[in-house]
Amino acid sequence: MRTRLVLLSARLLDPGTGAFLPETALAVSDDGRIAALGDDREIRALAGPATTVVDLKGAVVTPGLVDGHLHPVSGAELTHGLDLSYCADLDDVREALAREVRDLGRGDWLFGWGLDPNVFGDRPVGIAPFDPVLDGIPAFLLLFDAHSALASRRALELAGVDGPRTFDQASAEVVCDADGRPTGLLQEDAACELVERVAPRPTPEESRERLATALRSMAAAGLTGGHAMDANGESLALYGELDAAGELALRLRVAPWCQPGTDADGVRDLIARQGTGGALWQVAGVKLFMDGTIDNGTAWLERPDCHGESTHAFWPDPDAYTHIIGELHRAGIATATHAIGDAAVRHVLDAVQKARAGGGSEVRHRVEHIETVPDDTLRRFAELGVLASMQPTHCCDFTRADHTDNWSRRLGEERASRAWRCRDLADSGATVVLGSDWPIAPFPPLGVMAGARHRRPSRDLGQAPHGPEQALTALEALRGMTTAAAYAAGEEHEAGRLAPGFRADLTAFGNNPLTTPATDLPDLPVLLTVLDGRITHRAAGV
Repeated sequence: MRTRLVLLSARLLDPGTGAFLPETALAVSDDGRIAALGDDREIRALAGPATTVVDLKGAVVTPGLVDGHLHPVSGAELTHGLDLSYCADLDDVREALAREVRDLGRGDWLFGWGLDPNVFGDRPVGIAPFDPVLDGIPAFLLLFDAHSALASRRALELAGVDGPRTFDQASAEVVCDADGRPTGLLQEDAACELVERVAPRPTPEESRERLATALRSMAAAGLTGGHAMDANGESLALYGELDAAGELALRLRVAPWCQPGTDADGVRDLIARQGTGGALWQVAGVKLFMDGTIDNGTAWLERPDCHGESTHAFWPDPDAYTHIIGELHRAGIATATHAIGDAAVRHVLDAVQKARAGGGSEVRHRVEHIETVPDDTLRRFAELGVLASMQPTHCCDFTRADHTDNWSRRLGEERASRAWRCRDLADSGATVVLGSDWPIAPFPPLGVMAGARHRRPSRDLGQAPHGPEQALTALEALRGMTTAAAYAAGEEHEAGRLAPGFRADLTAFGNNPLTTPATDLPDLPVLLTVLDGRITHRAAGV
């Protein structure tokens, strides 16, 4: 078999041990696998006329970084609108909206994303503060959690939304005032879709180019793969088109959603879709929701938040969720369940325990987010073999060490002090997988690993960390995006290591990410990214 790629003069870092391998070079065969490790002379001899040879001049090479939780297609679409994530107060938001309105044509929609509910302070979250700016303008402003949005008066009018609605999703709501008039706040996907379905959509060509551009940016940041937590709309077709054209810059595992109301036929369809895909993407697993978010009062908590909210599950009948987990488990299908509140996490673990008691194959189920849990929940992850999928930058950027933020105030001191317990979960024996949840938080993986280590706001690293005792070590953070991601996918036999026969998905850095200080890590140069033995990013001068 011919040699596709040769990397020379490299420091090969093993995330299993945290040490450098004795070899300094590697060769990749035409099947996209590592063919050999050795010294520069041995490996250079394997190069043929068509081989790409790269002298890395001492760069540090790790297995390719994998984001354990992201939304490529919806993220590529959402982040094409107005970025409101930098806005610190209502005046900032009004100014940003006013600038955008000036450039709109007649009848054009205004789309925004990343709006932090903390800008409202003690005021209720609603569209009223922006009414003067958005008078007559159809606008849809997604809050940072992507579980809620604000719709302008004109957008609500176009959608025919003039009062409360009932949804299959128990926590979905068109929030209304005391007189039954919508405030503009839409909770959860079912409510948001009322407005989204009347808004203009990008063309297929625009969607494809936006996705391709986003994936190229991810590769430039060092990512070689991602666990995509949705298969909505035309996303699978888009992945297929990019893959067929050789333009898919990440290896993707895609988990379609299973929503409340899914019947037996729907479950059979989810099972039948497993394993379909292409060379670099595959439908693998199923994504479910057990609750919403703490910030908008739709999480499922064992005790209500300070507003008396977050008291019920996403599924109107949680037992229906438990039944479906059992069906998928018996079929050998791994599940990933969004569970943020303590009651939601507990119910997911109970459901997995019941499924495992019924027999069937060993399946690696996951819980996504796990923002606050009590002590007695921690040990159950390892006991049940359930993986903890965490997004530490959410804690860094959306909460505050002094607990004055919306998330912390809603929970109260006791539960806010149990924020994103990465350290405790790891110490209890759980496998901790790290990700960004992009577009909720930025996707650069070095920022994710840095946040897991320092737990400080990325925009102001001088601020105090939130729960520094929950920080991971540098090696644990690297494992969270290499070996843990491979294990979560059941691919530890072919991914997450630098060894012959393993996939040649590789990331090369200007220095050692394990010895780079956490606060400097996001700026560590990514020199080379390799997917399936092909270069997807190459820095100037490499």
